[in-house]
Order: sequence, then structure tokens, then C-alpha cells
Amino acid sequence: LSKVRCVQFKRSDTLNSIKSIFTHTPKFSCVPVSLLSADIHPNARWQQNGITVAGGNRQGNGINQLSDPWGLYVDNDQTIYVADTSNHRIVEWKQGATSGQVVAGGNGQGSGDHQLYNPEDVIIDKERDSLIICDTSNGRVVRWPRRNGTSGETIISNIYCLGLTMDENGSLYVTDFGKHEVRRYRRGESQGTVVAGGNGSGNRLDQLSDPSYVFVDRDHSVYVSEWNNHRVMKWMEGAKQGIV
Repeated sequence: LSKVRCVQFKRSDTLNSIKSIFTHTPKFSCVPVSLLSADIHPNARWQQNGITVAGGNRQGNGINQLSDPWGLYVDNDQTIYVADTSNHRIVEWKQGATSGQVVAGGNGQGSGDHQLYNPEDVIIDKERDSLIICDTSNGRVVRWPRRNGTSGETIISNIYCLGLTMDENGSLYVTDFGKHEVRRYRRGESQGTVVAGGNGSGNRLDQLSDPSYVFVDRDHSVYVSEWNNHRVMKWMEGAKQGIV
């Protein structure tokens, strides 16, 4: 079995605006990271030896284990929320903890409101104090109460979501791996607006092919990683095509 863990790399003296960076090392090479701040000094360097902050006890479904962890979110207090994909759950790991707490799913794979099926990514909507989850194999995006939640609410259906993020206005950006596009959902919207791709699968600058993870900067430019095109694209707000 491969080792499955999340690792924290502490900053060196050249890093001046973020405390730590988190990554995880499952059997895949694609590593999504959600950070609260993108203000990383261009000459930043990290110590080469990290410390395990989640998992690290071999692959499994114990509360101190992970199985194919994928997306993660780091809160202001350094609490980590991990999409524990093959365990069909979201796990919260507080700073310094030796085990996690299931905060969504954990009831076996399935399509019930109390279940998840291969969740791939998770973020926190702080305004509503809730988790937003790519429930990938169920073809939906769901919202779960952040605390003491026992079931979720489907907020987007018929979508093969691998990655999501939220801007400072509370607009939700979601990748659709199947439709080869990224959509933005403003609060209260149900249909959303295509902000990247949407012109079928391909390698033109106005196309995406299997978009996976997404980030939105302060100017509302969308950065999206493409599985099949082996590239990262930037789509400025309102653009009809992106740049590599």
C-alpha cells in the first residue's frame, strides 16, 4: 500500500506573507492545494523536510487514516479539511491533531443526502458557515453544514466536478470535467455562466479538455489546470479565450 498523508512545509526566513503550504502525496501526481492567501514572495523557499499534518498511518478508513486524499482546504486557524475520496467523506484535521473528525459523508458510498461518492474537492463558505463539496461520482455539488451536519443539500446537479473555489464576493467557480468548462455561480443563481471553455473538448485557446482544478485571483481571472492538454490556462474576466 502506498503512503497517504498531508505534509506541512514550514516557511523559511524569505517567506513573508503566508505561514505554511500544504500538499498531499497519494498515488497520483496531480496535487490540488487551496490556500487562503496567494501572497507568496517570488523568492520564497521552504524547508525541505515537512511534517505530517493529516493521515500518515497507511491507507485505510480509520479516523487517523486517509485513502486517496485529493482536494483540501486550509482555514485561518490552520484547520485542514480533506476530501478523503476513496472513503467517501470529508475529514477535518485540527492543527496538531493525531486523528481527524468526519464532517460530511462517512456513511459509505451512495447517492443519499447523507452520503458522498468519491468527493474530489471541498471549500468553506464562511458567510453561510458550510462546506461546499464536489461529490464527483454522484454528478453533483453539495452543501453541508460545517458543524454537526448529518446530511447535505444538492446545489448543482448534472455536473462532473473535480475542482471548485469561491471569490471574495461569494461567487462559486466550478470545473465540469465532462463538459470541458468552468462555470461561475453568483449567489442565488442556479444556471451559472461559462467563464472558461464551453466550446467542446480541444486544444485551441478557446477550449479546455478535461479541466480539473481552478483558482480565481483578485481580478477575477480564472486559472484552470487541464488534464488532457497538459497545461494551465488563464482566462481573464469576460475573455473569449485564455492564455497558456
